[in-house]
Amino acid sequence: MTTPPPAESGVAHPGDGVPAVPAVPDAADASAVPGTPAVPKTPAVPDAADVSAAEGRLAATVERLRGEVRAAHAAAEGRALIELAKGVIVERLGCGPTQAARQLAELADRAGLSRLELAADIINQAARDRMAEATDEFVRTAVGEPPATGASTGASVAVRLRTAESAALSAGDTQAVAESLLRHALEPLGAVAVAIWTTGPDTSLSLRGHAGFGLDEAARWHHVPPGVTTAARQALVGRRTVRYASLSAAGIPSIGRGPHPDGGRVVVPAGTGGRIHGVLEICWPGPLGPLPQAVERQIEALAELCAHTLETLPEASPDSLPVPGGDGATTLAELSDGLYDPALVLTPHLDETGALVDFRIRHANAHFQDPAGRPRGSVDGALLLEAYPATAGGSELFERIERVYATGEPFRARRVRLTALVDQVPLASLADISISRHGASVLFIWRVEDESARLASLLQHAQRLGRVGAFEEDLLTGDITWHGQLYELFGRSTTEPPVALRDLAGLAHPDDADTIRRFLQKVLEQRRVGSTAFRMLRHDGVTRHIRVTAEPAPGSDGGLQAVRGAYQDISAQHWTEVALTATRDRLAATEEAAEERNRLTLQLQHAIMPPAMPPLDAPGLDVAVRYRPAESDSLVGGDWYDAVVLPSKKVLLCVGDVAGHGVEAATGMVVLRNALRGLAVTGAGPGQLLSWLNGVAHHLTAHVTATAVCGVYDPESRALRWARAGHLPPVLVRGEEALDLPLLRGVLLGALAETEYEETELRLEPGDTVLMYTDGLVERRDTAVHDSVAQLLTVARQPSNSLEHRLDQLLARSKSDTDDDTCVVGVQVL
Repeated sequence: MTTPPPAESGVAHPGDGVPAVPAVPDAADASAVPGTPAVPKTPAVPDAADVSAAEGRLAATVERLRGEVRAAHAAAEGRALIELAKGVIVERLGCGPTQAARQLAELADRAGLSRLELAADIINQAARDRMAEATDEFVRTAVGEPPATGASTGASVAVRLRTAESAALSAGDTQAVAESLLRHALEPLGAVAVAIWTTGPDTSLSLRGHAGFGLDEAARWHHVPPGVTTAARQALVGRRTVRYASLSAAGIPSIGRGPHPDGGRVVVPAGTGGRIHGVLEICWPGPLGPLPQAVERQIEALAELCAHTLETLPEASPDSLPVPGGDGATTLAELSDGLYDPALVLTPHLDETGALVDFRIRHANAHFQDPAGRPRGSVDGALLLEAYPATAGGSELFERIERVYATGEPFRARRVRLTALVDQVPLASLADISISRHGASVLFIWRVEDESARLASLLQHAQRLGRVGAFEEDLLTGDITWHGQLYELFGRSTTEPPVALRDLAGLAHPDDADTIRRFLQKVLEQRRVGSTAFRMLRHDGVTRHIRVTAEPAPGSDGGLQAVRGAYQDISAQHWTEVALTATRDRLAATEEAAEERNRLTLQLQHAIMPPAMPPLDAPGLDVAVRYRPAESDSLVGGDWYDAVVLPSKKVLLCVGDVAGHGVEAATGMVVLRNALRGLAVTGAGPGQLLSWLNGVAHHLTAHVTATAVCGVYDPESRALRWARAGHLPPVLVRGEEALDLPLLRGVLLGALAETEYEETELRLEPGDTVLMYTDGLVERRDTAVHDSVAQLLTVARQPSNSLEHRLDQLLARSKSDTDDDTCVVGVQVL
């Protein structure tokens, strides 16, 4: 097969010494000159029935003028092309413009071409000579030669490639082709070795020709088995040119790595018509930089030349693997008819340029089944993409077939989604597929997943996950069929006989014997579906909780013939239920204990701190209290209040809040409340009382801290002396005004061993009301304290007909969201 020369190299025209290019149209048809638009034909004038005669003539005139303008432009461009060619002749021959015009005319007559065709030829060749000179300069730089000057340029790379092509076409085997390529085309590029690989039917690589490598090196790399990653296989599998600036840096094994460890490589697939026949590998002695585009195209042209030689030339060595010859379609057709699965034999379909565009269905085997119901005769001879257009869709099936044909590497996959168009409706199915190349043909086999087999597989997985095994027992013959899962469940090997239903009692726990007896009586005697759970004692010492379900199967005579059913291992479920029951019992006991403890604590707190108190025997003074526990029943707070008449007839008024909740807080509250009562009998002022109470909290309790407001009211003088320990100050309601009292100095109780508290005196007037409260009345999670106090003052200044009613208003309009108790003590002067 003759290979056309590369586009970059050009073809010498015999006789006149002027290179030839593709024909250029004559000047008479200058509109067809390359690079100029073609002159369209003048459209017909519109019919007189549609437009007036004047408008038709005007349209025809305008279109004629446009055509003349386009023809003038084309002629001008043709004349410009001739002038450029004359300029090239002037440069090459050193003559004047007139001589150049005569030379152009004489050359055109000798070549049998028009002047315009020859002008285009000369310009194209001049452009190729510039590219060849640039390539020559790269070659000289690569091999270390000085730049070319004048007539010393020598033969261009294009000429060298044409020489290599001629030598290759006249060679007798691939070995001679490799030597010719290296000597004539690659050594001028700086390359030192070349290898030509061919692909075997098992995707192996064989060395068909080499040059520049030692015989020992070539013998070691004579054959590369499938699956070995080499530089040549990278190009084969990738179906693209692979470049390595340094083969040792890339870490890829290949021939010649020892002599040239740091050398660069260019590896190019050699293929035609969509099929890769082999690989061309070129070796440089040192690191390889970027190649000019012209050199890359020339190397690709050499790879195409190798592909043609691999198709036509014999092997250099009789030990090499045979190159598959012929398309193999006839042999594959006979082979596929012996297959049980559907199969297609495909051969490549090439376009006029030799590129692979489709595959033709050469044969559909006897078991072929078309999804659309077409007979196999209707698809024989059809193109694959025409018969099955969905293969080029999302399934990428066509790309897989194309890859197998190109590289020879078979492709197999399970559960691939195949889509076929049935009346333009996509119909999808799952199948196991196999694609392999034999010679120049492709064998495509598929096995559609059977629905019953798929359901059976799903059932097996479900039984395995659910630890369920089915059985069937023929009561007449005694034959028992067990699912494989049952052997594992019973702890028996597959060589041991299955266990009959009547023998279950021998494997069960003695306490479950009656349960099994009732189960067998229901199934075998009453002929009803039965189910029961029992403990199975396996011979390996493991105890399993098993649930068995069985149903009777009557025979043709109405008698009981067989029993079928299933065993299930419910050990995990049983122990989970046991653990859940024990946990539920412990949780219930814990809840009961917690409720009882909380109930007793609340009873104790309410006994010490009732929500309300009886009227206080204090002349000229009305005293009322309110206590509201937190909404959470599980928390016991430390809020406390007290209002008591002292032996001096003065009235002790106080509220406090012990930090924390629970029994410890309630205990601390009782200690502080009772201690304050005892200290108040001494007649000391509120500041001194809080100082003493701080010592009690710090020394006589276990880490108790608290806040408090303490006041002593004298009914005779209507004077209220008060002090605070880290607590909010009281509120005074006088007439229609309500304001909070000053914030006196005083830290919370129990924080320091010794501290003093500031006290002050407030002279009350008839009708005045003083409110003492804990923070549960004003504390909110989403509101600042001063805003909550302002809301409290707004509610407190509202008119009220009694002190009790005023306290009820305060509690009704203040809902705590901090799970804290609330105490309010109100004092109104009568």
